[in-house]
Amino acid sequence: MKKSLMMILMVALTAMLLVTGCSKDDEDSDFETLINYMDGSGKTLAALTTSWIIGADSTFHASIANYYILDLRGGDSDDNGIVDYVDGHIPGAVLVNFGNLLEMADDVEKPIIVVCYTGQSAGHAVMALRLSGYMDAKVLKWGMSGWNSDFDYAWEDGIATLDHANWVAAPGDIMPNETFDMPNLVAAASDGEAILAERVATMLAESFKGIAAVVVLDAPEDYFINNYWLDVQDVIDYGNIETAYRINPLVLDNLNPEETIVTYCWTGQTSSMITAYLTVLGYDAKSLKFGVNSMIYDDLQSHKWSGSADWDY
Repeated sequence: MKKSLMMILMVALTAMLLVTGCSKDDEDSDFETLINYMDGSGKTLAALTTSWIIGADSTFHASIANYYILDLRGGDSDDNGIVDYVDGHIPGAVLVNFGNLLEMADDVEKPIIVVCYTGQSAGHAVMALRLSGYMDAKVLKWGMSGWNSDFDYAWEDGIATLDHANWVAAPGDIMPNETFDMPNLVAAASDGEAILAERVATMLAESFKGIAAVVVLDAPEDYFINNYWLDVQDVIDYGNIETAYRINPLVLDNLNPEETIVTYCWTGQTSSMITAYLTVLGYDAKSLKFGVNSMIYDDLQSHKWSGSADWDY
């Protein structure tokens, strides 16, 4: 009798869950809730990576007074005992860090430009700002290295031609794309807007997630490597890192959430934006610092650092 009663109760409970739509299996995962909210609120990757970078010349000639400039250079790269921002900065620029970035941008009415040393860590900051509603925030291209040659950290320090055994020479040999599950994102918040705010805060707390080229080249099998060049012809012309995929435009189910995803581009500026975006979505992601400028600089015919980018403002 007790067994029959238990069966009846279980059937009734199951029917109630189905009728009310409360079955856990029918609920969106935190990842689905987040990505659906981002896409529905205009924060698609395409929108987030449109007009996201501005050159020093454009900034200067449009008048720096028209922008709110946030400067991330809180370190002391030349060990002179003075914060690099204090050593010299764009007039009117405000010193910030990843921890107070959103607070310092609160209620700002001017378009925001984020400044760092090379234009790479600023990508993380600008992605955070754009995801937080500041869709006109931009990275200063090349960072302060492109503004004036007297600043402490020079972009030239990142360029190299490594001639590494794990660089596949032209015509390249890109891995065929595969299909994977989405990340198992677990958030404390429940609705899309709150999950996004939580994930942006997590990304900012982790700061810039860069990785040196030689680390990846020495053990490419330890990473899921994504060549983020737009044109496959570039792979034919230059080659690629051993075991690299090429997922551009970005298709999320072609990324393996069980591995550390390393994205590389030409200079490390675009890959910083992509890495920040993937981190928000729950991937373990890193940006290859200085892009292929740090691996095959002498071979590059374009997309490379040039002294002409230094305007000496």
